[in-house]
Amino acid sequence: MLTARLRKFLTGSTSKVSTAQVRFWLSLSLTFAAIYSLLALREAFSSEYVVQDDARQHVFWMQRFIDPELFPNDLIADYFQSVAPAGYSTLYHLAAFLGINPLTFNKFLPLAIGLVTTAYCFGVCLEMLPIPAAGFVAALLLNQNLWVEDDLASATPRAFVYLLFLAFLYYLLRRSLLPCLVAIALIGLFYPQCIFLSAGVLILQLVKWQNGQLRLTQDKRDYRFCFAGLGVIILVMLPFALTSSEFGPVISVAQARQLPEFAPDGRSEFFQESFADFWFSGERSGMFPKSLFTPVTLCTGLLLPVLLKFPSQFPLGQQVKSSVLVLPQLLLVSVGMFFAAHALLFKLHLPSRYTSYSFRLIVILASAIALSLIVDAVLGWALSPTQSPRPQRQFIALGITALIGATLILYPSFIKSFPMTAYEVGEAPQLYEFFQKQPKDSLIASLAEEVNNIPTFAQRPILVGREYAIPYHLGYYGQFRQRVIDLIRAQYSPDLADVQTFIQKYGVDFWLLDRSAFTAEYLANNDWLHLFQPVTGEALARVRQGTLPALSSVIENCLVAQTESLVVLEAACLKSSQQE
Repeated sequence: MLTARLRKFLTGSTSKVSTAQVRFWLSLSLTFAAIYSLLALREAFSSEYVVQDDARQHVFWMQRFIDPELFPNDLIADYFQSVAPAGYSTLYHLAAFLGINPLTFNKFLPLAIGLVTTAYCFGVCLEMLPIPAAGFVAALLLNQNLWVEDDLASATPRAFVYLLFLAFLYYLLRRSLLPCLVAIALIGLFYPQCIFLSAGVLILQLVKWQNGQLRLTQDKRDYRFCFAGLGVIILVMLPFALTSSEFGPVISVAQARQLPEFAPDGRSEFFQESFADFWFSGERSGMFPKSLFTPVTLCTGLLLPVLLKFPSQFPLGQQVKSSVLVLPQLLLVSVGMFFAAHALLFKLHLPSRYTSYSFRLIVILASAIALSLIVDAVLGWALSPTQSPRPQRQFIALGITALIGATLILYPSFIKSFPMTAYEVGEAPQLYEFFQKQPKDSLIASLAEEVNNIPTFAQRPILVGREYAIPYHLGYYGQFRQRVIDLIRAQYSPDLADVQTFIQKYGVDFWLLDRSAFTAEYLANNDWLHLFQPVTGEALARVRQGTLPALSSVIENCLVAQTESLVVLEAACLKSSQQE
């Protein structure tokens, strides 16, 4: 009978199915992961000059691994190198040692991360519900959720969170001590914030609910896991505690409130005007990530606690193992760390980092289990001998099962930008080639958006760029912000002496200008420059009054490269020019 065989195929436990069936569902899970990753990979190599948005921050400096002479004494490169987690930078360094360019490695890495993450997700789900099809659903939902954001595509530290935390959960649930300790150490080396979540989960393993009361566990393995894991966490985090950053200190709450960068619509928007936005939906301050229930099938995860209360209607729920309790434990730890991060703002970095990844994992695993329980119940209802007419029930059950399956698999087809990669395509290859021919210590000053691509595609240092305006460490951002202010003032000054003084102060070699830079619209519509008041407002007022910046009068004399929308001026020429 089709319905009975389908039920056995979809919801038969691993104790009743062959290893081949487990391998089938795992292989299918890996296939979908590979398909999504290959779609992204095709986009990554669609042009010669393509880079993932966040890789422009976190990977560009790694070109030093190939050529140590790049970015000499560069504030921006030095800062991003200093904040890179040790494990993350070591991995890229190893790839460079093997002859793989960091930017190329960055494009292939999401495929590898995605496949390994998928395997661990499949395994974790089976530790909670030993149904291979449930593992497939969990892996499929995870991959769809991963690719509606650009976390995985970035191949930056946050791309490793799911992989390493799932590995930690997998070995924890299987009570494999050594691999679990390795996973904990890697979490600390790749994404240190999440190591606090690991610590909380380990501690909660010591607490059991027995006879309606919370009691300490009598299982010695729980104590061994907890204390060994906490020992590893201390060892991994000790260097962070004992080493002070050369770009410190971390910005305080009072200081952040004074910076427009943290205000609504700021570059690092944090302090929302709305209470709900600040605590619940804010990208950096809120508890819930915007893509928590994407795909929408993840909403079924909310039903799991209810379904488990009705074992007669959802008999598969009886096969759910006690290890599923790690999900509410992770929820509790995540919420606790979220409020701790708010209380110690910004010493533990951003509060949302403690819930955005863990909440997704909780919802994904809960949804996979809930959907499996629902499908099993529907098929079981169709096979029930106590109800009639039976053929009609089987037809309905098969239709519902097919609809659930089609929704799960075809959901990405209805998302316009799937997979989400946030790849940036360089649109000024002539400029990249021009700068590549200049000395490696050539410094480029610019307020143009295109300057953000110069370090990646031309391997030359820049004075400032919106992409690198990260304000969490005052030792870095204090210098960076002053550079922007000085650059705006010089670029729009009517006195050429101000331009020359600026060039002398920072050792600028080239000045990159948008052709529309001296129009009022350019300044009025640039949200980033509006953060640097009052200097931007003063420049805009002068332009509107018809006062021409001194730079505009020397463009023809000092022009050394150009595109349709950009011009490059030689600083040496500007220094020797006379005011007209």
